[in-house]
Amino acid sequence: MHLIFLQMKKTNRREFLHTSAAGLAGLTVLSAGLSGCGSSLTTTGTEIDMVKLGDTGLNIPRIALGTGSGGWKRRSNQTKLGTKRFVELSRHAYDRGIRFFDTADMYGSHTYVREALKVIPRDKVTVLTKVMVYDHEGWYKTEPLQSSLDRFRLETGSEYFDILLLHCMMNGQWPVEYKQYMDGFSEAKQKGIVKTVGISCHDLNAMKEAAVNPWVDVLLARINHQGPKMDGTPAQVMEVLETARMNGKGVIAMKVFGMGDLVKDDQREKSLKYVIKSGNVHSMTLGLESKEEVDDAVSRVMRIVKS
Repeated sequence: MHLIFLQMKKTNRREFLHTSAAGLAGLTVLSAGLSGCGSSLTTTGTEIDMVKLGDTGLNIPRIALGTGSGGWKRRSNQTKLGTKRFVELSRHAYDRGIRFFDTADMYGSHTYVREALKVIPRDKVTVLTKVMVYDHEGWYKTEPLQSSLDRFRLETGSEYFDILLLHCMMNGQWPVEYKQYMDGFSEAKQKGIVKTVGISCHDLNAMKEAAVNPWVDVLLARINHQGPKMDGTPAQVMEVLETARMNGKGVIAMKVFGMGDLVKDDQREKSLKYVIKSGNVHSMTLGLESKEEVDDAVSRVMRIVKS
């Protein structure tokens, strides 16, 4: 485990939207390293375990199937698999206990999840999605929240979402800037359209606010053992996540492999161990793209959990 952590420059909106190439390259390396491991759609054996998501009342798998690797213009590495391969991957992940989809409007993965839910029982999985609340460089335009929720439910074929997040919060003023959306989320929660609400953090101050804000049920944060694609040093971020956990928030990790920067075997091992053994992270989203990656993640994570 590295003892010295580097302060990482905060990612601005443009950098956030243009890191797909690095992520794709890293995942390609990971896939190559796992090729030949072998798996089948009906694999039995080790399954990922279920965890209590803070004080939210939800019990979820320790791993979510991320659907936004290299996400850009409503496309991602997962959607590029095509519907058939995505459904097969989802079914294989389900058989290994990964019964949790991390999706978002900007990934373009809602309709792929809908097809997966035709062969996977909806009431047996957790579905997380995210709403972008500001425009992006001409290709992403916001719309009234109710229109988004109606469209999301149509696209996914699900009448409700287990977790709904404000996507990519970039500063600590998000409760002021997006109060109208927060009120809409709360109303949807009261109506049973969503079960829990929160934010996806892309800034340390945004994360600090989420850790103490009573509106937040769940926060999605970037954390790994070395610092790439994070909002501070691992020590800084982990301190905030500890505060969130102590306040009963559900904490879900992303960028555990640094968006492709930490894909060597020893790097994956150290980062997973750092995140899991911290005790401050309940679950993590991994951008898995093959059955081999699913099998490796499940086996590796459960070995670390039990060690």
